[in-house]
Amino acid sequence: MSSTIKAFISLFLVSVLWGLNYPISAYLLQDFSPVFLSTVRICCTSLFLIIVALIHKGIKRPTISEWKFLVGVGIFGTLLNQTFYFTGLHHTTPANASLIISLAPIATILLERIIFKVKFTVKKSAGAIISLIGVFSIIGLGKGGLGISWGDFNILIAMLCLSISLLFIRGLAKTMNTFIITIYSTVLGSVLMIPAAGVENLVSGSYISHSLFMWILLAFAGIIAQGVAGFWWNKGVAKVGAGTASMFMNIQPFVAILASHFILGNHILMNQILGGILVLLGVFIANMPSIKNAVSTGPNKVAM
Repeated sequence: MSSTIKAFISLFLVSVLWGLNYPISAYLLQDFSPVFLSTVRICCTSLFLIIVALIHKGIKRPTISEWKFLVGVGIFGTLLNQTFYFTGLHHTTPANASLIISLAPIATILLERIIFKVKFTVKKSAGAIISLIGVFSIIGLGKGGLGISWGDFNILIAMLCLSISLLFIRGLAKTMNTFIITIYSTVLGSVLMIPAAGVENLVSGSYISHSLFMWILLAFAGIIAQGVAGFWWNKGVAKVGAGTASMFMNIQPFVAILASHFILGNHILMNQILGGILVLLGVFIANMPSIKNAVSTGPNKVAM
């Protein structure tokens, strides 16, 4: 079996694993309060990454300017993203959550336009419009207004926070590789999550599962689904390129929909299917390489 085929299999399995992570997280929320669950899970991931960092000696220390970007990733990519994500998932379905999170690439394009004045191309404009229509289909339009639930609203905020963190990551990627960025930002994010869990306990009270199975599942979600899967993904990206790898991300929402049906008994709704197709179609169109670039980079490469 060639290394490229192995990379494709790895990317596919990671996408399936990340798709399963949505209903697994929803299942864990039956026995854990949202912020506490997020904090423990991200701490499990951080512990795994610290061990990996100790094994791989010689990881560079960030400069002062890099720390500024890392703080941004920690605040938006972990603290705010995870808090709003798990709070939202507690009040909506994993299917809705996965489909709304899939809008992050489009939101990043819009933020680049607003913040950095990056010009819109016809493809990006068309992709953004199609994806937005898809999101409106998912969250529902009814009785003359937008029928968005509290859970969907929190997921939307989580998605926007994720998109903002991607802007910081793009700045960091000029001087740091994704492996180092992942370690520092995740550990920093876990440190920021601990006070947030304390605030949740003071305001509404935290509830913690007494089931050994739930704790094992929580550790699995933090170490395997987040930590190990992240490394598998990075290896796949290094082999086939980010453009090709990004197409595998489209598998996640539909895995989440199917898994939610079998794990949680959630019904598969037509607006989720149609909205999901529109969201993913919009993301594909917005990120589709032009014919000119595709030809110039050759048949085995993907234009970025």
